[in-house]
Amino acid sequence: MSDAGVDDSAILLMSLGQEEAAEVFKFLSPKEAQKLGAAMAKVSNISKEKVDEVLSRFEEEADEQAPIGLDSDEYIRGVLTKALGEDKAKFLLDRILTNSDTSGIESLKWMDAKSVAELIKNEHPQIIASILVHLERDQAAAILNEMVERVRNDVVLRIATLDGIHPSALRDLNDVIAKSLSGSDQIKKAAMGGVRIAAEILNFVGSSSEGTIIEAVRAVDETIAQNIMDEMFVFDNLMDVDDRGIQALLKEVQSESLVLALKGAAPELRDKIFKNMSTRAAEMLKEDLEARGPVRVSDVEAEQKEILKTARRLADEGQIVLGGSGDDNFI
Repeated sequence: MSDAGVDDSAILLMSLGQEEAAEVFKFLSPKEAQKLGAAMAKVSNISKEKVDEVLSRFEEEADEQAPIGLDSDEYIRGVLTKALGEDKAKFLLDRILTNSDTSGIESLKWMDAKSVAELIKNEHPQIIASILVHLERDQAAAILNEMVERVRNDVVLRIATLDGIHPSALRDLNDVIAKSLSGSDQIKKAAMGGVRIAAEILNFVGSSSEGTIIEAVRAVDETIAQNIMDEMFVFDNLMDVDDRGIQALLKEVQSESLVLALKGAAPELRDKIFKNMSTRAAEMLKEDLEARGPVRVSDVEAEQKEILKTARRLADEGQIVLGGSGDDNFI
């Protein structure tokens, strides 16, 4: 949503009662709630003409008793408490009203990336890695981008080699950010971290940082670096490649390889492939797929990996653009 859209949404919610506004907040993610809440906190001296304009966009009539004149801090406090509960509301209110530091892993989800990076930048990379795996992947990527290259590379390697976090370690993490967690030391460790998590985070960091991080990981462990790359762009991600890119890829792929690879593909991806072939070629491929009996999963995965290698080569040559990166670069 654009800044203008956020501002208009803030005016709309300030024009509603607390109960109605609270219902809206229940459907927002932490960062959406923070962004909208911050905009609401800035609402003041809004003309009725502006209110009418905003309300008309939402196909509602402006209420002459719209609560824009109420104390915004108190209003937001009531809305967020009703929508999110006292604990989550406190985390968010501390950020947007008092701008004070909050603590606890859960609270980090309600903070902007720059603030989180500032809070944890002096911690050991292992601690940072353990914190980031608990956050949304795009938020974790944004936090990584706020860190110096040396730390960023080290943290991603540690995420990729992290296979779990014991409850006692979780409590230590919360101590680091000033909040203790409860729970038994005997319960099974949480399945956090690993190559897939590292890959999911790297999908959002942007191509320039991504390449530097992968090379740094490769210098330490080439296998882990390759495993991360394999997870970063999987076969179903070909759905994100434009039609011209798919056509270029199909010129490089043997028919037999394509048949095997598509045996394990989603129907939507199959349709995308068919659409980018001639009518006759598409019909022949469909017939081959129907005629082919059961195949080993390992054979399907092997052919898919070969096609992905070809896709990466074409991307390196500038012939196609692979999706998933956070940068908006054009080739």
